Amino acid sequence: MVDGVDVEVTPLPGIGTRQDFVSRGNRRIGVVTTRDGRVELIVSKQDDPDSCGVSVPLTQEEAGTLATLLGAPHLVSRIEEQTGITTRQLPLAPASPFDGRTLGDTALRTRTAVSVVAVVRGGTVHPSPRPDFALAGGDMLVTVGTSDGLARAADLLEHG
Repeated sequence: MVDGVDVEVTPLPGIGTRQDFVSRGNRRIGVVTTRDGRVELIVSKQDDPDSCGVSVPLTQEEAGTLATLLGAPHLVSRIEEQTGITTRQLPLAPASPFDGRTLGDTALRTRTAVSVVAVVRGGTVHPSPRPDFALAGGDMLVTVGTSDGLARAADLLEHG
């Protein structure tokens, strides 16, 4: 059982394993992983949960991407529910008092209890920026904190 849903694991002799569950709509959704590492997403027919209606072969990279797409929002939601901590992307406007200054100059963590886990600039992600990281208008700060802290951080970045 995973998060209240029964997952059935079926060995496929000479092939690999099938892991699936039955959705509320009575469709069997699962993954077949072969011994040589191939992965296939499978979905049953609408009217027959035991008959395969769709089979989508995935590369390892595609399977990882799908897992991230499906898992990340769920994980973030559970962390928020359990701890009150969430993530938010905060823009740094070109008119911000911190445009051209360092992350340390914001004293964001000290003043709001919010941490900057990455800065996105021009499509490039700068993970775990140090206090001497120079900010620029148009940057997107990926932050973690409580709802109140994130609201204070957004205000701080806008008004100083």
